[in-house]
Amino acid sequence: MVYTPALVLGHGIPIVSEEDNVVELMRKFLCQITSSDKKYVRRGSIESSEFIKEINSSLDSEMSLDCEERILEQDMTRQIVRCLSEAKESSLQCRILLLPCLLTANVALDVVRSSVGEPCGLRGAFIQVYLETKQGQPLQTLGTITPDPTVTPTFELSVVFKLDKDCWPPLKHIFVIDKVLKLRPQYRLVKKKLYSSASPVIHEFC
Repeated sequence: MVYTPALVLGHGIPIVSEEDNVVELMRKFLCQITSSDKKYVRRGSIESSEFIKEINSSLDSEMSLDCEERILEQDMTRQIVRCLSEAKESSLQCRILLLPCLLTANVALDVVRSSVGEPCGLRGAFIQVYLETKQGQPLQTLGTITPDPTVTPTFELSVVFKLDKDCWPPLKHIFVIDKVLKLRPQYRLVKKKLYSSASPVIHEFC
């Protein structure tokens, strides 16, 4: 976005450009043409008013959805951070867990979007959090997240974080007390609809 300096002459004196003069002349010309047909002018004003109301209603709806999604994302981010924090001292047994910038926020947003179209939305999710230490090996369970315990889950989401192995010693020394672990920016989401024979949907995020 480029900002240009505003030119102000005097105090309270409006600056009228040539374009403003042309617009004013056109407005007067149109008023003279339409003054002989007041019904047409009235009809046009009603249609314009209804059109503006329709646009405003649409914008309000989109803003409401964006706001709701943002609230769900922020709450989910907090729950994911809490889950990782608890896993750090339990299943991971490490002193420090390093996360890439915006990792938890990105995961939370994708979790929220995965719930779109579900009967109960995000409230009907049962989320399991895992850590992939090496492809082909069993996943390390980090914890579970239930957005609304009062709702019977309608779908299951598996969030799979990936360990940054290049920075650390061999795997046999990974889960050692006082160790520092680091997660990669990449992760995987696996969505499985409960009470359905549909195959799980896997999304890889880079």
